[in-house]
Order: sequence, then C-alpha cells, then structure tokens
Amino acid sequence: MELVSIHSKIYEVRGLRVMFDYDLSDLYEVETRALKQAVRRNMDRFPEDFMIQLTAEEIQVMVSQFVIPSKQQLGGALPFAFTEQGVAMLSSVLKELFNERQAGTGGI
Repeated sequence: MELVSIHSKIYEVRGLRVMFDYDLSDLYEVETRALKQAVRRNMDRFPEDFMIQLTAEEIQVMVSQFVIPSKQQLGGALPFAFTEQGVAMLSSVLKELFNERQAGTGGI
C-alpha cells in the first residue's frame, strides 16, 4: 500500500486519528474477521488509547458525510479503530500469530 493510499485511510474519530480494522486487514493482508479475532484474543494489549470500537451512530455519521460509502462495507459489524500506538500493537499481535501459524501451533 502506497504512502498516499495509507494517508487516505486515516480518519478522525472522537478526537483521535485512527485507522479502521478493514483498512488494516488490507494492509496486513489478512481477513478482517481474522484480524478482529486476534484483537479479541488479546484485548488486554489494546487499552482505550490504542483502540476503540465505533458505535452505530458514529457509523451513520460517517456514511452521511461520505467517509465510508455504506454500512454494508463493514459487513454488519461495528469496526475497531486503531490509534498509531494501536496499529503498532496490532502489528506485533499479528506477527506473533503469523509465527505461531508457521510453527503449526495455531493462529490466523
């Protein structure tokens, strides 16, 4: 993913600059479902200043402001939004899971 493309995937939500789970799944080349599952298994590593989950109202505002084309783009789930620190932690979590998968002990 090019730098310009990444910059276009950074949004402001609740006063935080964030990237959404579905954009990060593209960046890390994993399914959004797998990314969210990895996060849920490691919630203790994602405090509120690393990650938030958007509300249905926030999604509706983003759709109305054409930030995202439709709620269907989200697959019916409320997305996680990661701050810069959260993206770094996500990278670490996904790397660990990738290594576990390569070793044959589970993972994504």
